[in-house]
Amino acid sequence: MSRTTIDIDDDHLVAAARELGTSSKVETVNAALAFVAQRRRRVEAFDDPLVWGGEDLADPAVRAQARR
Repeated sequence: MSRTTIDIDDDHLVAAARELGTSSKVETVNAALAFVAQRRRRVEAFDDPLVWGGEDLADPAVRAQARR
């Protein structure tokens, strides 16, 4: 872990801590960075039809019918 000095908007920090359930500046910043870093994996999981159900959801014809 590296040590960095930065200016942080106090209002944003308080809002982030409230949202993340953290209690210190360090914990809040690290939790926010982890959340953002993991965001792509969460987004890709929503795009994977196998996450939401059976293999039939990978079939474009079945998915097209579901949209109707």
